[in-house]
Amino acid sequence: MKNIISLVVLVSSISFAQNAQLKSLTELKQISAISSQQLTINHKSSSILHPPSSTTQYPVSDTKKKNPVLAILYSMLLPGMGELYANGYESGKYFTIADGVLWGTFTGFDLYGNWQAKNYKSFAESKGGVKLDNKDADYFANIGIYQSLDEYNSVMELNRNFEKVYNPSTHYWNWSSQDQRKEYRDMWTSSEAAFTNVRFVVGALILNRVISAINAVRLVSAYNKNLPKELSWNISVGVENHPTLPSSITFNFVKSF
Repeated sequence: MKNIISLVVLVSSISFAQNAQLKSLTELKQISAISSQQLTINHKSSSILHPPSSTTQYPVSDTKKKNPVLAILYSMLLPGMGELYANGYESGKYFTIADGVLWGTFTGFDLYGNWQAKNYKSFAESKGGVKLDNKDADYFANIGIYQSLDEYNSVMELNRNFEKVYNPSTHYWNWSSQDQRKEYRDMWTSSEAAFTNVRFVVGALILNRVISAINAVRLVSAYNKNLPKELSWNISVGVENHPTLPSSITFNFVKSF
């Protein structure tokens, strides 16, 4: 009898627990449904108070004209850069190569000229008795023409160029032979020829830049002529929503030259 009563109590407990669980699930579903409805209502209210809008831009082209002044400045800085700016480096590269060669030539002549100047001054000091302090370019030229200071001063006095006469105590020289004087003269001539070539190279560097600038301006002009008259369009499409009016579509056109 006790077993039967225990079994009835157990079955009743299980049934009561299942019913309570089902009731809890039903209440949770109802609460979830109500929350979803409230969220939907709030979202719609927010949309009415703050209507969404969208704008889309469709750029058609992004082409710009080249500035000839910039092309000139670039070419003066480095020949070929102006052509590169004008999208024409195929011809500009030759100006860049020429500039590199000219700078190398300039460096070579300058180094050689200074080296020979050092040689002929050292030779004049050791072989001709020359004091190197405070001597100008004319002095180093004259000691290669005349055998001694006495010969030079005699010629100047004979031609009444008294202002060109040198002071023996400061500008003395005397070559022991004509061969020494000619050897000195050859070194001096080599040095002067090198410095003369340096001046020619500087002129060539300037000329290379001028020609490159002219070519760059020509390329810029040709580039700009090939551009369309209307360089760019900017089209904006927008959608505006109003709380009390129907949605509207707006179109904006911007043209750049």
